Amino acid sequence: MSIFADIENPISQETIMDLLTVKNVSKQYVGHKALDDVSLAIPRGSVYGLLGPNGAGKTTLIRIINRITAPDSGQVFFGDRELSPDDVYRIGYLPEERGLYKKMKVGEQAVFFARLKGLSRRDAITQLKAWFIKFGIQDWWNKKVEELSKGMAQKVQFIVTVLHKPELLIFDEPFSGFDPINANLLKEEILSLRDQGATVIFSTHNMASVEEICDHITLINKSHNILSGNVDEIRRRYGANVFEVAYRGEEEALRKAVGERCEWIDGSQSESIYRTVKLHVRNDADVRAVIAAANEAVELRSFHEIIPSMNDIFIRAVNGKL
Repeated sequence: MSIFADIENPISQETIMDLLTVKNVSKQYVGHKALDDVSLAIPRGSVYGLLGPNGAGKTTLIRIINRITAPDSGQVFFGDRELSPDDVYRIGYLPEERGLYKKMKVGEQAVFFARLKGLSRRDAITQLKAWFIKFGIQDWWNKKVEELSKGMAQKVQFIVTVLHKPELLIFDEPFSGFDPINANLLKEEILSLRDQGATVIFSTHNMASVEEICDHITLINKSHNILSGNVDEIRRRYGANVFEVAYRGEEEALRKAVGERCEWIDGSQSESIYRTVKLHVRNDADVRAVIAAANEAVELRSFHEIIPSMNDIFIRAVNGKL
């Protein structure tokens, strides 16, 4: 007999390897459907990108996972059972809208949040001071929060999010406001936490960060899950017939020449006399014809196939062109 026989609406045994499973979740607000039958599965020990334009439904899904709000229909499973109120202690959540008490001292506030997560005062102080040293903010322990820069405040909030070593970490735009050096520091810490066994949900608009740290992604648009999978597999899957073209001449002439056979993904003025553009040739059989037509319309310097970036795929998916 299956070990799940007595569980109402169980998830299948194949999905036990997933730490979090969202099944057919919908959420309606007055005059707006935030989520419409969304499903996804987040593998244990992975960094999972949750992508989508503003208003797509990402924040609503995160709030449901954190039990801040409840779905109108559908289920969320933590491991092999439905998400329960006690599971919030196994989750660390860093929201996009940060919040610290400005008049409290930095160390005092960090200890306060750590105690809320179940740490003793002694353990909290010991672990916090180690993290403060690692992040280079040890000299700010006794200063007031209002004296912190935005970046320092975000470091404090990152620390209190991960301090209790939760199984699931949710970061909503964690690099917002960080300079490249500190953004890289956070990326390294996120990857280190994953390597130590944590599972990470990473919500962002920064596609470069997705390629650097995410193992899997789900793209939500207009309340629907429109794309899910392993990042490398998605890039290969949607990389067919995407070309970068370098040319000298008029953009309009090239557009007219390639016509309906190509999707114009991205174009820019290069630093030299040549322009560059990314084109998706819709049919294999049209590649030679496109090259010939382009060569007649402009002076071609190069025409080579590329694996598209996640940014290219994001734009095409949101525009309904995948």
